[in-house]
Amino acid sequence: MSWGSSEFSSETVVDPLFTTPGVVYFASTGDSAGTSYPSVSPNVVGVGGTTLSRNPVTGNFIFENTWQDTGGGISRFESRPSYQSGIAALVGDHRGVPDVAADANPATGVWVFNSSLAGAGLWFIVGGTSVSSPVWAGITNAAGGFSMSSGAQLTKLYGDPASDFNDITFGNCGLFIGYVAAAGWDLCSGLGSPNTYSGK
Repeated sequence: MSWGSSEFSSETVVDPLFTTPGVVYFASTGDSAGTSYPSVSPNVVGVGGTTLSRNPVTGNFIFENTWQDTGGGISRFESRPSYQSGIAALVGDHRGVPDVAADANPATGVWVFNSSLAGAGLWFIVGGTSVSSPVWAGITNAAGGFSMSSGAQLTKLYGDPASDFNDITFGNCGLFIGYVAAAGWDLCSGLGSPNTYSGK
């Protein structure tokens, strides 16, 4: 899901909509500072954004850091779910997002070909967490280890070894750029970006 809205006081009433058996929901955390719904729901995997740096000549990967415009933070209304018990010191009694992240900076996003634009084909780059959320959904599907719910998937992710993620330890995000990337889970990139299919 790439849509979202500001949090609202009755959002917990809507959370059960994301508990369809056999379905894992992924939601973008948004492209601006702060939290948004449904990414803060404990019943979805909240996906934030990163920035990829590549060699301007060869295109080879150099580095991955936070995307400063990614959404994330601590929910005002959602309680901390059990799968986040290990980061209680960071989030307190409330749900923290993102859970994970992937490339979302429009400057380093994904190439899309539009075959019907003005009657001629055109390549262009799109980004935002509207890219990172389906990237994670696609990788998880391709991994083939299907969880029976978002809660099960989140429990799996938070229990995975750190080697299953690219830990983003450089950069910042949030209101007034007040969140800073750190080793392990953080409010800009969660557990990190996907590192192969392992643990997905």
